[in-house]
Amino acid sequence: MPELTHFDETGASRMVDVSSKEVTLRQARAVGYLKMQPTTLDLIRNKQVAKGDVFEVARLAGIMATKRTAELIPLCHSLGLDSAEVGFEFVDPQTVRIEATVRVHGRTGVEMEALTAVSVASLTIYDMCKAVDRGMSIGPIELLEKSGGRSGHFVREGIANCKLQIANCELELQKG
Repeated sequence: MPELTHFDETGASRMVDVSSKEVTLRQARAVGYLKMQPTTLDLIRNKQVAKGDVFEVARLAGIMATKRTAELIPLCHSLGLDSAEVGFEFVDPQTVRIEATVRVHGRTGVEMEALTAVSVASLTIYDMCKAVDRGMSIGPIELLEKSGGRSGHFVREGIANCKLQIANCELELQKG
């Protein structure tokens, strides 16, 4: 069973020493969902929320949050990120899917940065829309995938099958 790396042998908290790790390209993707009243989602979709373009403000908040993750999560390393992207998708009449992808050439991964981006983007949407819908709910927020580093490539169970199904579907469409 893997050990908890943020504690030393005496149980004291510590930042993991990554100085001996190799610099590699590391990437993480996270996803989160925000449920709301269909009328609220319509306001967002039609850019009729009084505070402005909800998705663009939430996108900027999520990207900015990736750069501040080490200030929010006590034992995270400060990273000079290479890129951060935040995207939105309408899942159904009352659900928004938020996905973040973060990349860095570094000695440690960017899972926390991707999860933070999704969390802050979700909270930003809530903040901008709470005047019309205080019943919104956030979650789940999950790591979808991470790559780079010693621990290898992680893909959330079910995601790999979904990617394979999409690829097969695209092949079938090409065959026509």
